[in-house]
Amino acid sequence: MAGEGDSEPGKSYKLFGFLDVKNIPCARESVLYGSLGALVMGLGHFLATSRVKRSCDVAVGSYICTMLGYWFYCRYNLAQQRIRQRMLKEGMKNRILFEGSYLDPEKKQSGSERSDS
Repeated sequence: MAGEGDSEPGKSYKLFGFLDVKNIPCARESVLYGSLGALVMGLGHFLATSRVKRSCDVAVGSYICTMLGYWFYCRYNLAQQRIRQRMLKEGMKNRILFEGSYLDPEKKQSGSERSDS
């Protein structure tokens, strides 16, 4: 009933036989945006020129360009996010490690502020 249409949790979906869109970050969105871009550009070119073959060529070209463009954009943002997460994790580890010791930067600042007063 509730689980009839659901796929198995460990099962992956491969597109074109090699692109695992479930496990590869940004793959699903890239394929979807590429398809949407191809549909819009191909249909728009057909409505403007009424040339079927050229419209299909425009659709395929726009699919490739849109998919690769969004792929690189998404992967770049994912890499930036991972770098920020790594820096935050390292900072939190150092904060826990040095808190309350003589290496604590906040302790040095508060001590120098007291001596200035």
